[in-house]
Amino acid sequence: MQRLFDIILSGTALLVLLPFLLVLILILNFTGEGEIFYRQSRVGKNMVSFNLIKFATMLKNSENKGAGTVTLENDFRVLPFGKFLRKTKLNELPQLFNILMGHMSVIGPRPLHEKQFSFYSEYDKKIISSIRPGLSGLASIVFRDEEKILQNSNDPDKTYKERITPTKAKLEKWYIKNRSIYLYFKLIILTLAVVIFPSINISKFFDEFN
Repeated sequence: MQRLFDIILSGTALLVLLPFLLVLILILNFTGEGEIFYRQSRVGKNMVSFNLIKFATMLKNSENKGAGTVTLENDFRVLPFGKFLRKTKLNELPQLFNILMGHMSVIGPRPLHEKQFSFYSEYDKKIISSIRPGLSGLASIVFRDEEKILQNSNDPDKTYKERITPTKAKLEKWYIKNRSIYLYFKLIILTLAVVIFPSINISKFFDEFN
């Protein structure tokens, strides 16, 4: 049932947003380094890697510069128009194609780079990769500002592993254990809410964590 909703929602969104997406593509073509799409290998269902698609927001070969595979707040690698795309989460829209292709779901565990995924325990890896990763999800909403957590760290990878990974694993596993169509649509609504109202406290919507 969720896969059916994934196809309907992502297909409808692409049709409705097509004129807007074309405008973004045109702007990207004439700004920054002329890159439009950025593809990066991420860990998907059953730990099978796939190429996640985003609008390009950073310098070319950014993984070999600065903080590597993690992005910091005010990261020097982020291009001017890229800052707007990242702040509004519009850079994530091309992942609608990943959803149509079956790599992802609208809601699910956030697909991580192999390096960050390796921070999970083997047990957590197996559970978290048992379903399709999502464009959004509970952990994605909670850690929507994870760049701020990493900002003042001397070792971003260590900070990610010690401060973010344990809680993210707990949230992803909770979603998998409790997933339902009701929770699917609840998280879609909350995703839209935090984009429009970034300071909203979502904990009140989940009594299980209070």
